Amino acid sequence: MVGTNNLDIKIKNMHIAILGLGEAGSIFANDLSAMGITVSGWDPLPKRSLHENVHFAESNADAVKDSDIIFSVNLSSASEAIAKEVLPVINAGKIYAEMNTSSPQKKIAVYDILKSSGVQYVDLAIMAPVPPKGIKTPFLASGPGAKKLQEMMKSLQLDFSFLSENVGDASTRKLLRSIVYKGVAAVICEAMEAGKAFGLEKYIREQISSVIGGNDALIDRFVEGSYSHAERRIHEMEAVVQMLKEKDLQPLMSVASRDNLEKLLNNVKREKKS
Repeated sequence: MVGTNNLDIKIKNMHIAILGLGEAGSIFANDLSAMGITVSGWDPLPKRSLHENVHFAESNADAVKDSDIIFSVNLSSASEAIAKEVLPVINAGKIYAEMNTSSPQKKIAVYDILKSSGVQYVDLAIMAPVPPKGIKTPFLASGPGAKKLQEMMKSLQLDFSFLSENVGDASTRKLLRSIVYKGVAAVICEAMEAGKAFGLEKYIREQISSVIGGNDALIDRFVEGSYSHAERRIHEMEAVVQMLKEKDLQPLMSVASRDNLEKLLNNVKREKKS
């Protein structure tokens, strides 16, 4: 009973800021708020409904000022500007978790902006689709603040793995994984499209299934996920391409995966217009 009381106290005293309330950010904010945690958040163009207890702040800086932990869940292109915006209101008592899908160098660039504040910085990678697990989605953390964040997250019973104290280690592993998963998804999408065009969908399903272990339902998940999350995954594969180029590698397959996602996104947009 004492342990339960201590757990309740930790949760009630915790304040988490969510910067970026898109699909992932809004789900995290709602899940954490439902757990009894004080949550503040901000997004310039909020489109999703929030839990009644989520405090919608006036700006990123306003959301961050009284928080213990900051989850930045924006596009990579906005991450440095957001870091500059919140720099005046963060300090060594806070943890800043950069969750955007970015190249290791971008994560390091954000850290360089924030370093003078003494904030405990975390390169936090989201290692699976956020729906359906939400805040229980697996996370991989590296950076100087990663160990402390892991300790704080224990009270919430999250799927949280500490990797190292080096910024960029977590994002490197996420993007290497993306080469495989998004590459496989691109091949499956193209094969299914071709199978349908030739009237041989059943045949092509059998061929794909023989490669992925006979899991026919997984084929649909790869295709549906590629369509429904195309825009976010385009940014993810752009980060992969950037990372590989920085190592003087030719990202031929990763570029193709990105291009396939752009094609899918354009198809979705055309369908909505028609």
